[in-house]
Amino acid sequence: MKLSSKLFGAILSVTLIATLLLPSSAEAKKLKVIATLSDLASLTQEVGGDKVEVEALAKGYQDPHFVEPKPSFLLKLRNADLLVLVGLELEIGWLPPLITQSGNGKIQPGGQGYLDASQFAQILEIPQGSVTRAEGDVHPMGNPHYWLDPDNGRRMAKGIAARLSEMDPPDQAYFQQREQDFEKRLAEADKKWLAQMAPYRGRKVVTYHRSWPNFAKHFGLDVIAYIEPRPGIPPTPSHTIELVNQMKRENVKLELIEPYFDSKTPNSIASMTNGKVVVLMPSVGGKPEITDYFKLFDYDIALLTKAFEETK
Repeated sequence: MKLSSKLFGAILSVTLIATLLLPSSAEAKKLKVIATLSDLASLTQEVGGDKVEVEALAKGYQDPHFVEPKPSFLLKLRNADLLVLVGLELEIGWLPPLITQSGNGKIQPGGQGYLDASQFAQILEIPQGSVTRAEGDVHPMGNPHYWLDPDNGRRMAKGIAARLSEMDPPDQAYFQQREQDFEKRLAEADKKWLAQMAPYRGRKVVTYHRSWPNFAKHFGLDVIAYIEPRPGIPPTPSHTIELVNQMKRENVKLELIEPYFDSKTPNSIASMTNGKVVVLMPSVGGKPEITDYFKLFDYDIALLTKAFEETK
């Protein structure tokens, strides 16, 4: 039976529309990656390019130790091919039940879709001997804020690229090329950051929480004390007085705090020491303009160098 030209044209139009609406093969094969933090999501996007779909569970302005689990997290994890996490028990308060309840076998610990990024990083502050609750929220496997060192960013990107290559062998060359390009751009950016920070090497600072040891080591800062008397324990009046006296003795002017901590005590300390409170961002997305891993260091270093100049 012959089709009329009008009917043939209508069928052709419907076919073309259906074809346009269907995902392309490239889109269909994208790996779905869920990262616990925006920093891991940024690194994964750098090396994964258009072969991955990446989402972060925690926002950049949230305390990553205390993220409120949401029903939407379960759906994201259920559909994930790969879960990238910080590890070292940073997410222990909220992530493990979500992984279990997701029912996704791929992202269970030990599975190919479970990637603990801490295995690639240089870890500082690993406790010696037994750890008790009396010491506060001490991480028994070491400090989990390791992404705040560009050298660890490079190591993590390499590890993420290797896992993506295992999961998607046909695109291995693509992932490796993107990782090498990222490493080159990061090395160039780090030269600039180190040059900016060079005049302030050895400068003493106080931080609220133990978020900055990797950052401080890389850029040559000396963290002499913490506003928290112990990790995760709010400041007490007696500890605050001791800290003020120490800062006066050692002529320390800067307090570095995270955006999710109450600034009342830091501001009070600053008024007593003629110092300055600097709210550094520990993660990508902490401010709208911090859209990737590079901009995180751009932002923090610009803020720091300005504060150092103002408190000479």
